Amino acid sequence: MMKLPDFEAWAVFAKVAETGSFARAAKDLGLSNATVSKAVSRLEQRLGATLFHRTSRRLSLTDSGQSSLEAASRLLADGETLELEASAQSVTPKGLVRMAAPMSFGIAHLGPALSDFFALYPEVSVELSLSDQLIDIVEDGFDLALRISALEDSSLLARRLCPVRVMLVGSPAYFDRHGRPEHPKDLARHRALFYTGGRSRDAWRFEHPRHGQYAISVPAPLRANNADVFRALLLDGQALAMQPDFMAWHDVAAGRLEQVLAEWTPPAIAMHLVTPPNPIRPARVRVLMEFLAERLAKAPWLG
Repeated sequence: MMKLPDFEAWAVFAKVAETGSFARAAKDLGLSNATVSKAVSRLEQRLGATLFHRTSRRLSLTDSGQSSLEAASRLLADGETLELEASAQSVTPKGLVRMAAPMSFGIAHLGPALSDFFALYPEVSVELSLSDQLIDIVEDGFDLALRISALEDSSLLARRLCPVRVMLVGSPAYFDRHGRPEHPKDLARHRALFYTGGRSRDAWRFEHPRHGQYAISVPAPLRANNADVFRALLLDGQALAMQPDFMAWHDVAAGRLEQVLAEWTPPAIAMHLVTPPNPIRPARVRVLMEFLAERLAKAPWLG
């Protein structure tokens, strides 16, 4: 089986050649004299060639050492540069953040948020993937994801940002024609726009502080995996829909939509930032997380 190059030994060799002394190289590298000597000897044994002529007074390169020095010095320099750049990035936010988010929320709210973020952190870029499908952020190589749900147990790290209230809404014209339901059972006489991306694909489920839980299937002329398509039909008085507050609040505040059965709430969900299990994150990821947390804590739909 192929062995990896002994990068450490090559770097030590380059430093010894640069300083002209095993002792000075050890001091510069923060290593013991014995460690430096063993690294060079290990490399010579692996190559089957001597790299230095050693006398009590003088150290000089052999032909093999001379022919290897340029590449070894470049390896040492590249390693030092890599560490400096990585260290700088851990302090100064720069580079790419790969992020996933739900489609509707991303379109409505992440664009304006990211515009303000880039004004603060111009050296950070974001690759944003919008989808209502649950993706594997570790397997797909994402740095973080926004998730709107009741999270299941997993090895991922999650930070709760804000609650998400789901409202049953319809237009005033719809309610004038079909009446306002007073109990979930009344919904059997209504029409639904049903979001198929949630956990329940066949019924609306409610909870009441005194009356407990209730589930009901409602006739649905339209079922869709994205709730943006429902808005036009809601405003046109075609049916009712369960809509998250960040999508419906503006129309409710303006009177274009009306919430009903406010005391009967769907199971509680929240918005979370989810990251891979490793708690050590680059500065570019940390600042985006903190920015979104602060931004969403002041979201207008939270009232």
